[in-house]
Amino acid sequence: MADKRAMTVQHNAELHPEDHDRFASHPPIVVEGLVNKFGDFAVHDGLDLEVRRGEILGVVGGSGTGKSVLMRSIIGLQTPTAGRIEVLGRCITDGDPDENIGVRCRWGVLFQGGALFSTLTVGENVEVPLKQFYPELSDDLRKEIARYKVLLSGLPEEAVAKYPSELSGGMRKRAGLARALALDPELLFLDEPTAGLDPIGAAKFDSQTRELKETLGLTVFLITHDLDTLYEICDRVAVLADKKVIAVGTIPELLETRHPWIDEYFNGPRGRGAMTAHRLNAGRRAADWGD
Repeated sequence: MADKRAMTVQHNAELHPEDHDRFASHPPIVVEGLVNKFGDFAVHDGLDLEVRRGEILGVVGGSGTGKSVLMRSIIGLQTPTAGRIEVLGRCITDGDPDENIGVRCRWGVLFQGGALFSTLTVGENVEVPLKQFYPELSDDLRKEIARYKVLLSGLPEEAVAKYPSELSGGMRKRAGLARALALDPELLFLDEPTAGLDPIGAAKFDSQTRELKETLGLTVFLITHDLDTLYEICDRVAVLADKKVIAVGTIPELLETRHPWIDEYFNGPRGRGAMTAHRLNAGRRAADWGD
């Protein structure tokens, strides 16, 4: 595994020693004055956001507030109308998109629904970014890395040879996660990862996301409507409304803003249920720790 890690983190090794402290303390994602328009309709207008290194940031907002558009702008799939986006120290909104290849291999993305290639096996899907960014890898090494990532995602080894149509919804999500982890990313983008999963499957996915974040040192940008996810694994939550990020903070900090949408979202029946479940789970964990 050491050789695989060396192949995919060589970009950090190129930093001069005096730059390491600055790099470690600098926010990995900085969005300033973002404007996204579709015709005359503005989805974002002057949106600002900073994501802290090593956190799981939940991103919430009503329908049409542009959560996925924001993510697509950050990863370079959506060209903003105006504004500046810096990812891992590089401004990706300036210059030629081809010049951003070096930073693109440092993030992984799990799109809503998994977005797997239906004609490829799970293992072959995971190999796609490896072929794109590391074409010099031997077939055997590439397949071994893909197998490892499939196992890391929580899928059984036999899933490597299966096609997406042969998988359950939860397994397809994990296959998409395996592909997102293929390049040992520093940033992980998750778009509604628990949507469509039953409560048990969603809880398992949340737990694994937290474990991967802690084990691999990831920074996670997580779009979700799942209140249980927000309470259980998110360090902070960013709220999109009025074409901007209107608040960022822990859930208790957000509730102090007294914004009507935030208050309704977190203090409604589902929000209160998620809060109660979170407190019960926290109590169980504390009891287990005491034992």
